[in-house]
Amino acid sequence: MIDALFGSKTRVKLLHLFLNNPDKSFYVREITRLIDEQINSVRRELSNMLKVGIITSDSSDNKLYYRVNDKYEYYNPLSMIFAEDVKRVRDSKRQDVIDWRQRIGEIPTIRLAIASGILVPGSATSVDLILVGDGKNSNIKQVVSDIESSVGREINYAILGYDDFYYRMSVRDRFISEILSGAHEVIVDLDNVLGENK
Repeated sequence: MIDALFGSKTRVKLLHLFLNNPDKSFYVREITRLIDEQINSVRRELSNMLKVGIITSDSSDNKLYYRVNDKYEYYNPLSMIFAEDVKRVRDSKRQDVIDWRQRIGEIPTIRLAIASGILVPGSATSVDLILVGDGKNSNIKQVVSDIESSVGREINYAILGYDDFYYRMSVRDRFISEILSGAHEVIVDLDNVLGENK
């Protein structure tokens, strides 16, 4: 039955993703972004992997989430093949996360920073980072570039002026509301605007 796991580039990418993130669940569109494959191909391979038993699925917030099945009989050998050193990978990623959060906090012109999208597990939004403040600071592009290096892909980010953000929040702007109502993380909030969301 283990032979059924192999046979396509998409399947191999999925195995790398799941086995290197054994504590995480992913939804389909998030997976397509993370492994850079077409959604139809991803759906097909997820279905195959569910039948084999290497992954499980669970519904939450009207989304179907997938994660690796650590009780699968070939889980350990597959981890050795695809994850190589899962603890080392997880620890290095954790250090990268700490670094870029700290870097954002050090940008002097940013008064508010919100992470979502691929930066926050369970987030469904297509925007990964919102920075509020003076967007002219040259450090911003470098910090964003560093984040992209740490997560291994391009991120979608928006820079808003403080007054613009505060107005959008006060009128329950759809763009802001979608992010704040879903999974997100407040990294910087100098004025305690989102203190209740921390």
